[in-house]
Amino acid sequence: MSSARLLRLPQLARLLVLALTMFLTIGLFAPQSKAAPAAAPAAAPGGASAPTTPAGPAPQPAAGAPERGHTDRQFASVDQRAPLPLDTRPAEARPTAKAFSLGAAAAQPCNVGDFTGRTGGDLVQHIKAADIQCVNGLFQLTGADARGAFREEQMTTVAYALRDASGSYPGDNSTSVEQLVLYLRAGYFAQWYHKDDVGTYGTALQTAIRSGLDAFFGGAHVRDVAAGNAPIVGEAVTLIDSAQENIRYLPVVKRLLNDYSSATWNPAGMAWAVNPVFTVLFRGHQVTGFDAAVEADPSVLDALSGFATRNNDQLGGDFGVLVYNAAKELTRFLKDTALQPKVRPLAKSLVAQSAPNGRTVYQWAAVADGVGYYDAANCAYYGTCNASDQLKAGVLTVDYTCSPSIKLIAQALDNTQLGTACTSLTGQDAYFHSVVRDNGPVKDDGNTTIEVVVFHSSLDYQVLAAAIYGIDTNNGGMYLEGDPAKAGNQPRFLCYEAEWARPSFEIWNLNHEYTHYLDGRFDMYGDFNAGMTTPTVWWVEGFAEYISYSYRKVTNDAAIAAAAQHTYKLSDLFDTAYGDQDRVYRWGYLAVRYMLEQHRGDLDSVLAKYRVGDWAGARTLLKTTIGTRYDAGFDSWLTACANGACASGGGTPTQPQLPECAGTDIRKLDANCARSNIAATTGNYAHFYLLVPAGTKQVKVTTSGGTGNGDLYYNPAGWAYTDASTAHSSGPDNSETLTITNPPAGYVYFSLYAQQGFSGVSVTSEL
Repeated sequence: MSSARLLRLPQLARLLVLALTMFLTIGLFAPQSKAAPAAAPAAAPGGASAPTTPAGPAPQPAAGAPERGHTDRQFASVDQRAPLPLDTRPAEARPTAKAFSLGAAAAQPCNVGDFTGRTGGDLVQHIKAADIQCVNGLFQLTGADARGAFREEQMTTVAYALRDASGSYPGDNSTSVEQLVLYLRAGYFAQWYHKDDVGTYGTALQTAIRSGLDAFFGGAHVRDVAAGNAPIVGEAVTLIDSAQENIRYLPVVKRLLNDYSSATWNPAGMAWAVNPVFTVLFRGHQVTGFDAAVEADPSVLDALSGFATRNNDQLGGDFGVLVYNAAKELTRFLKDTALQPKVRPLAKSLVAQSAPNGRTVYQWAAVADGVGYYDAANCAYYGTCNASDQLKAGVLTVDYTCSPSIKLIAQALDNTQLGTACTSLTGQDAYFHSVVRDNGPVKDDGNTTIEVVVFHSSLDYQVLAAAIYGIDTNNGGMYLEGDPAKAGNQPRFLCYEAEWARPSFEIWNLNHEYTHYLDGRFDMYGDFNAGMTTPTVWWVEGFAEYISYSYRKVTNDAAIAAAAQHTYKLSDLFDTAYGDQDRVYRWGYLAVRYMLEQHRGDLDSVLAKYRVGDWAGARTLLKTTIGTRYDAGFDSWLTACANGACASGGGTPTQPQLPECAGTDIRKLDANCARSNIAATTGNYAHFYLLVPAGTKQVKVTTSGGTGNGDLYYNPAGWAYTDASTAHSSGPDNSETLTITNPPAGYVYFSLYAQQGFSGVSVTSEL
């Protein structure tokens, strides 16, 4: 784990999860999505916390399956991290499979009754005739539908049908083998999560599924290196894990590892066939007897070592993740003390073939991570002691100061990109303060600086942030606040470049994560655990989404689409907990935006409670004082939002109305007043001065409205200029705020510099 305390996140850290869609498993959560053919991306994120009572790992859901859990939370240990997917782009960056619905458009109509009302050969023929997407949607079945489709008799019938079809399997899906495999996967998934609905599975199904898998993997064409074979083999390997037959099919795992050849397999898309073996290995550790089976025949360890060594040249390329996964799964066997004499020299050899920087850094990080978790006392043997420091020095080579409060550490940003990122961050301060209307940092918060860590890609983040900072990286970024009251604490957030947007430059979730820092400092008293005493997720994540979209003037299309569904009442959203990502982020955004736009006074009262740590008082306001009074208004507002009212992205918030400052000198500001219709031509200044009484705790100057773009500067000793100031706010328009704590008594100076000629600007001063 990182030396910093991971707070302000569910249990330990806070982040936006625009999760990386995973083809494989995420720790205690069920694996996520159906494997797609080589050129086709996987589908939307999901994942559910596995029940604690049944033995073994949970089966994988299908593409488009409902989100059943939350990949937002920090896991108990580094060991919970799973192998990585081949396609690591967030779901928003790629097309996804359609979710299942009755009568969904497909090759033919898709109705639940077609599966629940048939048995025997009739059921088998209908499955084989169904569209893949239709079968894919069956992962969502619950209740009587799940029992009708997936009770043991039905599954046994389909497993034997797989056996019969495998005898003539031609190496593609012309005989509909994929539909049979996918149906069986859906059944195991539904039974795992809804056992009371489906019923128990016993030896009858175990015998049948073994016969089906034996026949498939013993087929004449299963080893064909061909695009048509790849997705079906991948599904069948995944079915091994779904059926918890990880021990029986270790020979299949070894065969795939040994057969793989990058020269022929990668062009044919067969990487999708080999990648699931890492799931079988990873989750095999949760199956009783698995470790003992490997102890009895440890040749799979040689297969993993050979795979990584033989394919070292793939590191640094599109398929380097396969090598990373092999090294990771080999090193995971260090947890078995009986296997350590076998694993140690193999792992050491992989370290010798790699370095904590450059092309082979993924392999080095994989082994170092495993050693640190399972064999840390012997790190010198491998050469991985202080692995976090070695990796940080090797890959995070860019060190740049954006402002006195923002330091940026990066893997590969050039000067132009650094400038772009810094401008976005520094400009956000003013916008944030103009929205929340705070009075400075909350009590006991010493987080005066933020460290922003930017990795070069989503895969770099997944691999390297995990190894350097000891966190789970099955997400789109993470804020690590630490203890804001502890001297010397350094908050930071981790993010990455959106490689799918290139050649355009974008840092994924930059403004969302920065909002968490500002919100924690100016709105939420204490650490994250204190803030989670009562439900505050609706605000914490919804507000970060709101600021990110509205500050960047980007329309939140996903939230608008959610609004059209009218899924939740406002009073229910105040109860939101981490779990359903759509509710947390899309609906959180909608709830926060509604309260900001329609009931600002109530929201200010809630924030006043949050800022002093009166969580119970805020909860009373939300659930008793407000209660259900705004539910009808929220429902009407959702209709308007879905019909275009939310297309603006939020816009610039209205500033508090203050009286005009007295006196004819328009440069003179006073306590709690405004100067209106301020103007300056490009490159010139509008200057202001303010007399500060002794003992003043805070001065806040805010600019808003008008046209053009003016940046706000402060100087306590004389007229403020761009090269003579101690603080500044420089956003993309005239929405700027500077909050000066403990200002000196006497005259202080502000100026509005015209990056672009401006007019009609209002300047307010508050003491």
